[in-house]
Formats: sequence, structure tokens, C-alpha cells
Amino acid sequence: MNALLRHNDIEVVGTAANGFLALEAINKSDPDIVTLDVEMPKMDGIEALKEIRKIRPLIPVIMFGTLTQRGAKVTIDALTSGASDYVGKPSDVHDLDAAYTVLESELIPKIRSLCAFKNKSTILSSLRIDSSTHLNQDKPKPFETSQQSGAITQFKEDLPPLLHRNIERVDAIVIGVSTGGPGALMTLFSALKTPLKVPIFIVQHMPPKFTELLAKRLSDVCSTQISEAKEGKEAISEEAFIAPGGFHLYLKRSGEKVTMHLNEGPPENSCRPSVDVLFRSAAQVYGKHILSVVLTGMGSDGLKGVQEIVGYGGSVIIQDQETSVVWGMPGAIAAAHLENKILPLDKIADELMLMTQIR
Repeated sequence: MNALLRHNDIEVVGTAANGFLALEAINKSDPDIVTLDVEMPKMDGIEALKEIRKIRPLIPVIMFGTLTQRGAKVTIDALTSGASDYVGKPSDVHDLDAAYTVLESELIPKIRSLCAFKNKSTILSSLRIDSSTHLNQDKPKPFETSQQSGAITQFKEDLPPLLHRNIERVDAIVIGVSTGGPGALMTLFSALKTPLKVPIFIVQHMPPKFTELLAKRLSDVCSTQISEAKEGKEAISEEAFIAPGGFHLYLKRSGEKVTMHLNEGPPENSCRPSVDVLFRSAAQVYGKHILSVVLTGMGSDGLKGVQEIVGYGGSVIIQDQETSVVWGMPGAIAAAHLENKILPLDKIADELMLMTQIR
């Protein structure tokens, strides 16, 4: 609580000790953003999230959960059920210094970012502090900082004349996603009634444990077999592979065989796994026959990788702003005019099925 109150642009408008009280607090205070603890008495975080979605379906929800195996599983369930983002809290609830560090370095930036991209957003939080927060700030326009606009301007100047090229045969799909990603991936893969006839490679910004559980959760409810990528494993059509948390995923070709490889190289765009790493290698391996998809996410990871894909003649689809939790990653590509199509999330699966039928 004190960590939130130290910031002038954040106003705490209500607190709740459990899910039932949280619903009352949301109706009473109408906050812009709410944090929700995974583990709460009387009504746990998953049930509270489902109830919140009934009364406020468009509110982004940030989940708090411990980075333990059980905590990670419950958090993944919440994220695939519609939570916008999560913050991993220290497993030692008595370590106040660690708690404050998490609040300052992770929670506060995520609150600001989500409120910057949404007029209304809500979340319930813990770390022994259950609180709602309200941001008193105008909604900034995406990419208005000089550093971001300068980078985008540079990419525009360097673009090859391929912006209105015909769609090529697709031999593989690469997907980059971050904030709001588990829910987006759930929507996308659930809409694929049969597996696509090409391999799919995914970078979702997540730590270890989480990516493995996410892959299993998606695989359990979707028609496509989804697993964590393994070092040296051959890419298989009709399956999808997620980069493990903490490792970059890149591809190599030997004759007709394409294999997946992992490394712990330096983070790119402050991320490991990084979308740029996967996209660059995919462009080199598949050339004009690679299709890249960039979904909801904070920041601009994937922008440089998409530029390389475009340079090889590959294709680019991005999620639209209206259906994105945060239109950072896809928005950066749109600002650079690199995409072939901008689609709402519920239309992307149909487009992938259509494009992979072009042989």
C-alpha cells in the first residue's frame, strides 16, 4: 500500500481482503485498474476474476502469484481465463524489502502502461496488501517519446519496397506476444478447429515454469499439440512450440530439416526469450515463405525481426488496437508500416487457415 501511495499519479480508491469484497469495492469505487491476488480466502483469484469479467468484461486484470510450481499453475489459469498481466511476488511473505522491490520495479510500471493504453482498467492486489488503484493521468499517444519515434522513423526510411507484395506460400508461422498473451493465444488456438499444416513457433515473454505450464494448458484445450521447444528438436508440421522462459529460441536449416535451438545470450529489448531473435532466424531459414504474427504486448520487441522478415519477402499480420490489451508491439509495426494486414484477434485464426492452404 505505502509503495503505491508514494506515487503522485496513483490514487488508492479501495481495498479488499477477498474476492467477495473486491466485487463490492469495484462497483463502489469504479477504479481505473485493479490488482488481484491469486490466493485469497472465501473466493480465490480465479473465481474472483470470472466474476469481475461478468460485471466489467473489458477491465484489464493484473494477477499476483508466487513463483512456485503451484503459484505458477494458478496464475497461468488466470491468464488464459482473461487476466491482462501478472506480477510474481516473493515466496517469503515476511520479506518486506523484496515485496517493495517487486512493487516498484514490476507492478508500478505495469499499472502505468496498462492505463496508458486503456481508458478503463481494473485489478486487485496482494503481497499482503489487497488494493485497488486509480491513475490520475491523461492517456498518452503510443510512440510519442522521442526515442521511440526516432527508431520508427529510421525503420521507415530503411524499408524495402515490399509493402504491397502478394502473399507467398506459407511454410511456417512465428508468433510474438507479451502482455495479454496467454489469453490471446487461448483465443487464437481455440479457434483452430484442426491443426495447421505447418509448424508454429511462439515467443511469449514469461519466466521459467510459466512457459511450460502455458504450453500444457493450451495443448489441453486446443486441437494443436503445443509444447516447449527443446534443443535440437526437429520442427514438425501441425505442432506449435513455445520458447522456454529464460532462453532465446532460434531456428537452423540442414537440407530439408529445420531444427530448434536455445541459448542464454544477452536479452534483447530487455527480453529473453526475445521475439526479434526468433523472427530473424525464421527469416533466414524460411525466406519469403515465413508468416509472422504479432499479438498484444508491451514495448517493441519484434519490430527489428519483422523488418528482416519483410526484407526476405515474408508476410506480417498484427493484432488490431481495439482487441489488444496493450498495443505496443503490434502498434510499433503499424507505425513503421510493415504489416500486410491488421486484424482483430477473433479473425486471425481464419486468416492463418486460409494462408496455410496456399501451397
